Amino acid sequence: MSERRPAPTVGQVVLGRRLQELREAAGLKREEAARVLRVAPATVRRMEMAEVALKIPYVQVLLETYGVPAEEATDFVNLAEEANQPGWWQRFHDVLPEWFSLYVSLEGAARLIRSYEPHFMPGLLQTEAYARAVMEGGTIAQEGVEAVERHVSLRMTRQRLLERDDAPHLWVIIDETVLRRPVSIHGKVMRDQLTKLLEITEDRKVTVQVAEFTAGPHPGTYAPFSLFRFAEPELPDMVFTEYLTGALYLDSRREVAAHLEVLDHMTTHAASAVQTKKILRRYRREY
Repeated sequence: MSERRPAPTVGQVVLGRRLQELREAAGLKREEAARVLRVAPATVRRMEMAEVALKIPYVQVLLETYGVPAEEATDFVNLAEEANQPGWWQRFHDVLPEWFSLYVSLEGAARLIRSYEPHFMPGLLQTEAYARAVMEGGTIAQEGVEAVERHVSLRMTRQRLLERDDAPHLWVIIDETVLRRPVSIHGKVMRDQLTKLLEITEDRKVTVQVAEFTAGPHPGTYAPFSLFRFAEPELPDMVFTEYLTGALYLDSRREVAAHLEVLDHMTTHAASAVQTKKILRRYRREY
């Protein structure tokens, strides 16, 4: 059995879209580009959709065919070589689901991440003990202690994102259920988690709001989801939503706009950042 191909990096997604734009600007169909490369049209489509790595010889031929100036083509090839390098998360390939690999890549490239979490603390904000308790209480525990620890290690490594000088603005709305659901019989796990949440909200790049029960129902109560916004103009906003055995990545204008509208609605009706800190302190006293 062949080894599965790692999920694309954000660089491959961006450059794939750019290749498509250049082809269309040159007035060529995929079939015509494929004839130049002497490959099937599906090969061109898969490169543009970032379903395969960017084959540098193919990229060079296509850029010449599309009439891209030599200097710009050289820059493009350099970016393609860089984009083909595996992300740091690939060393966790043994525990990282294929459908989640792209999420980690998007997470690392975003300048803004807006999320709604109805069940647990967002992964980027979890303490190690909280993360371990969540893993032990879920299906991952069936894979054994070693798998749990690998997942915890992956989650802690992801959090280094928030320590970067160019860290994205993380803006999360958590349902009050998250605060009421103890993940461990040890109250210290929840107390320490709430303490970390309070500390990290002092960072101007992290905003946390609680959607209280008293605010009533809201349009985001279906499932957790995240919206990514990027600095690169070639990459549109993208939405990630997870279900039991996989996930969906949405980038159509209509779907992204619907999720953005829901986030804006929830932001307005959730407790403010200042009120949220008071709520977190109250729950911390109860644990």
